[in-house]
Amino acid sequence: MRGSATDSGASPRGRTRRTAGALASAALLLPLLGAAPSGGGTQLPSALLQNAFASAAARYEVPQSVLLAVSYLQSRWDAHAGAPSVTGGYGPMHLTDARTALAGTDASHHGDGTEDARGDESRAPRLPVPRLPAVAELPARLQTLTRAAELTGIPAERLRSDPAANVAGGAALLAAAQKQSGEPLSEDPADWYGAVARYSGADDTTTAARYADDVFDVIRQGERRTTDAGQRVSLTARPELRPRTAQVDRGGLRAADAEGTECPKSVSCEWIPAPYEEFGDGDYGNHDLGDRPAAQSIEYIVIHDTEGAWNGVLAMVQDPTYVSWQYSLRSTDGHIAQHVKAKDVAWHAGNWYVNAKSIGLEHEGFLTAPDTWYTEAMYRSSARLVKYLARKYDIPLDRQHILGHDTVPGPTAANVPSMHTDPGPYWDWRHYFALLGKPLRAQPGKHDGLVTVLPEFREHQPEFTGCVTRGVPCAAHGSSAVRLRTEPREDAPLVKDIGLRPGGGDSTTDVNDVGSRVSTGQRYAVAGREGDWTAIWYLGQKAWFRNPSAQPTAVNASGPVVTPKDGLTEIPVYGRAYPEKEAYPEGVPVQSVSPLPYKLPAGQRYAVGGKVPGEYFYSPTFDTAPHRVVRGEDMYYEIQFGHRVAFVRAADVRLLRSAR
Repeated sequence: MRGSATDSGASPRGRTRRTAGALASAALLLPLLGAAPSGGGTQLPSALLQNAFASAAARYEVPQSVLLAVSYLQSRWDAHAGAPSVTGGYGPMHLTDARTALAGTDASHHGDGTEDARGDESRAPRLPVPRLPAVAELPARLQTLTRAAELTGIPAERLRSDPAANVAGGAALLAAAQKQSGEPLSEDPADWYGAVARYSGADDTTTAARYADDVFDVIRQGERRTTDAGQRVSLTARPELRPRTAQVDRGGLRAADAEGTECPKSVSCEWIPAPYEEFGDGDYGNHDLGDRPAAQSIEYIVIHDTEGAWNGVLAMVQDPTYVSWQYSLRSTDGHIAQHVKAKDVAWHAGNWYVNAKSIGLEHEGFLTAPDTWYTEAMYRSSARLVKYLARKYDIPLDRQHILGHDTVPGPTAANVPSMHTDPGPYWDWRHYFALLGKPLRAQPGKHDGLVTVLPEFREHQPEFTGCVTRGVPCAAHGSSAVRLRTEPREDAPLVKDIGLRPGGGDSTTDVNDVGSRVSTGQRYAVAGREGDWTAIWYLGQKAWFRNPSAQPTAVNASGPVVTPKDGLTEIPVYGRAYPEKEAYPEGVPVQSVSPLPYKLPAGQRYAVGGKVPGEYFYSPTFDTAPHRVVRGEDMYYEIQFGHRVAFVRAADVRLLRSAR
């Protein structure tokens, strides 16, 4: 999506919520929670949160390992300075108070800009206008903070802002869930599987069980981490632990309809179909029937955020006049709903070539609200789904195939300014690829000609503006994005994107402006180095970013690159890999191979993602009889050209190794 900022007044979602001294106040709460375990030494401030877990576990008779593992799965023990998640969850235990946190967040995903999510010039643009419907009654899973306040007697505001109080609230909820399950307050973590499943807030057995499985995986593996507030927290591994999984069957939850879904067994998935319906004047929705991968390969997975809450998003994807995507993922517990079969083409990316070659995943989230953080449960569920799809369809696990919606190119020059910018700079690509089993890291060799963008997410906090009010700085937050300048100095102008601003306007620090930035995991050819600065080739120009050796924002990489063939001073760049006109059979209108407004000059090099044939999926009618996949002789290389990927004709370039 393209996140929107208002010009006056802060919205409830975006106002500053950081609470000074929240962790310091944890010390005051420790006597309330019970004595911390004796350690024989002076308590360090960085141990406050660890001791809060110990105290809360003792007070509410919850095994400390269970309390720590539940918290890790929700927040990785981060407090987010008292700011709520995308579903209104606060603190290390993700206690939810959605009515307070998310009032007024009813933006729509694809309907807030001018991008045609279908992105096909052979038919009229699909520019949807539905808004998220209001949710009259919040489910219990979005109101756990209120219940925690009742159980503990701790005021709601303190549960939101004080990490130690928040941990106590979570412990009280777990103890209450254990009693509700008819189980004793046992010291054995294995006895708490049913309570953990209830804590998820899931309303179906499969989701609750998958959530509990994840929690007990954390206990078995153990974890150690320094949080966003500098708190050192650890959980000792217990690989022998075997929980009593049968407890979840006595929880009285519904059975989700998983029939027909295309998901791995390691996630909870249900079928909530998007409609394929005709509704007059030759129009239909909200996707196209296809025959992938038999008729055409699936090359990409596109990561989106929803800009809205779960129930409203499900209502929109079931609207035949709206657009579609294959999967939605819920923040609180990682539950997945599938809407469109992988064989069919959903309308989600704004580029018909990419739509026809991709699977779209929508994650509950808000691009312009850096503190409305994504839960670990959703990250893990998404990673499992992506690994499964990548393995099934032979999709490489890299940033040129696992795309953000913000890296999908405009199909033509006219489309570039209206392309969407989600999931934005606050999606943690580094952590996500670690969960995918493909951690991003430096490759052997010194200065091998390519770099992989790889800032440390938590410490790397570039300034962005426009999250709430246009031009006003966003809250400081960890980010996957690195900003680019025309010279190796902090006060140099930002590089320009002539496609994004055809009139030659300057790039900005706005959270939606991708004209002068790169993102974690993307690879670029090195154009120069000077002190702590590295230059890369970007949109046909040399672009600099600060890259000190003590805290690098990019690491060495290797791989193939392309450069114009000898004798060519520059070559065109494309937003889609369409066939040459001779490839189109009678009855299928020729689609123009129109270049983007950029050029790739001689002497510059760009990282290659893969080689693909020119291909076009012709499907302008509800009746599938005239549908055709047109495949040409022309071949293309996908390249990392700017923030977004692009395509160049293989006939125009030389393929080289990256060494300079």
